[in-house]
Amino acid sequence: MALLACLFALTACGNQSDADNASADAEASNGNDSAASAESGDQTNGQASDQAGDFDSDKARRSYALGMDIGNSLKELPVDIQVDELSQGVSDVVSGKETRLSQDELDSVMQSFVKEMEAAQQQKASQQAQNNLEKGEKFLAENKDKEGVKTTDSGLQYKVLEEGDGPSPSADDSVTVHYTGKLIDGTVFDSSRERGEPVTFPVDAVIPGWTEALQLMKQGAKYELYIPAKLAYGERGAGAQIGPNETLIFDVELLKVGSGDSDESAAGGQGNSQPDADADTNS
Repeated sequence: MALLACLFALTACGNQSDADNASADAEASNGNDSAASAESGDQTNGQASDQAGDFDSDKARRSYALGMDIGNSLKELPVDIQVDELSQGVSDVVSGKETRLSQDELDSVMQSFVKEMEAAQQQKASQQAQNNLEKGEKFLAENKDKEGVKTTDSGLQYKVLEEGDGPSPSADDSVTVHYTGKLIDGTVFDSSRERGEPVTFPVDAVIPGWTEALQLMKQGAKYELYIPAKLAYGERGAGAQIGPNETLIFDVELLKVGSGDSDESAAGGQGNSQPDADADTNS
């Protein structure tokens, strides 16, 4: 049971990753297909209602529902499953028949299966990280030549939207800012403006790209930052929307330089966790 739960957990992780990667295309297609989806949904609901009468008992309905639930998880596995053998295994155990595998053999097969699943997930994550890195590098290569964009020695890119006339923070200062964080496809993953409240945090307690950029700004300034993965969250990513090796874009307004109580939330943390200074900078 523990091994099966592990498999389902791995499947869920894979599903979440797929959902994150598909967000932009899905949003675009949803608007165009809404009428067709509604019609399809009506037809599906009608079919489900008709099929409900085929069950001769609640027990039969529950059993079928359990099969559907298991099937929904298994169909996403990145390895092949023989449904007939799967069904036979369930049937033999539930009916009390002699099984074709001993408990030791079962444990060995499932342990190998889990390792195979983990390897497949790691390969998928590695490919995603490489794809994100290449997309980010292409974006930055094109972006650096745009009007007003400056590039520092570290690879940080920024554009001054509005100059400030106050002091610039040092790494030891705390700052209060408003910001909006986006992926390079335009997906907004966090915004203090949307929450209606600026955030305060130490300059040296955030991702390297932020720490560097904030010290270039003066109080009152507004910058757009283009932060390569190595100066952001690197290969580990952050939260549900920032994948491995993502290049990030931030619109930042430096409201105040000076000591203050640090908020629990700050830029880039998707609402409840700041972009910490320990971010993986490998790329």
